[in-house]
Amino acid sequence: MTTTSGVTIGQAAAFAGVTTKTIRHYHLLGLVDEPRRDGSGYRRYGSSDLLRLVQVRTLAESGVPLSEIGALLGADPQRFAADLAEVKRRLTERIEELTARRDLLDQLAHGDRALLPDRACALLDRAADLGFTPDEVATYREGMVLARALVPDGFDDFLTEAEHALDDTRFVALNKQCWAAKDWEPDDPRIEELATAVADRFLANPALLAIPNGLQARTDVTRYGLLNHHGEDQAPAMARLTTLVETKLRSAGVDIPHQ
Repeated sequence: MTTTSGVTIGQAAAFAGVTTKTIRHYHLLGLVDEPRRDGSGYRRYGSSDLLRLVQVRTLAESGVPLSEIGALLGADPQRFAADLAEVKRRLTERIEELTARRDLLDQLAHGDRALLPDRACALLDRAADLGFTPDEVATYREGMVLARALVPDGFDDFLTEAEHALDDTRFVALNKQCWAAKDWEPDDPRIEELATAVADRFLANPALLAIPNGLQARTDVTRYGLLNHHGEDQAPAMARLTTLVETKLRSAGVDIPHQ
């Protein structure tokens, strides 16, 4: 009768909580020595082998790269403790990174707050309260996202100026008329009249010019054009209206860059 001690690779895998393929991979990497075969030709894993398997598995599950585990297990107690502390530090950083990603996903579920600060979101809420339609508010939102991306150092000032603009009831009313004009034909004579009214309001309340002036001061002509003409490619009447307003302001001495 042939006597055996230890367990087979299948049993070792079950006891250690890994697969036989994983054990063979550990063997290949030199993390766990291969036991000798018994008289029947089977490799038998003893208690020390199982302990090593559990140690390697635990470290791997803790985030230690397999390439580092051998040296870690071969270190003296002081070095082992220091290495574990470093592993813990890296894991903590990873946890913080994953938590930040999770929080970002939560923000994405709430739309605006993923891309805009609370102050900007409050402005969008205020625009909705003033009677702007959801589509109009959505376009304002896109403009804010662009402004924050293209002119990050001036975004706070941009918000301040937008807040002041919403305080001007006449300007708000004209804005609503401008939105209504997007469905007009580009050659509609009302566009000329509306452009004159908007330009006159800018000139009557120079504080309103702080928004285009601020953007112009902080950016180049290309980025200014992207911001000031956002959304007009889908509304030819709005494009003509903006062009007419800019032309009238230039005629009045306001420095508006040509596109």
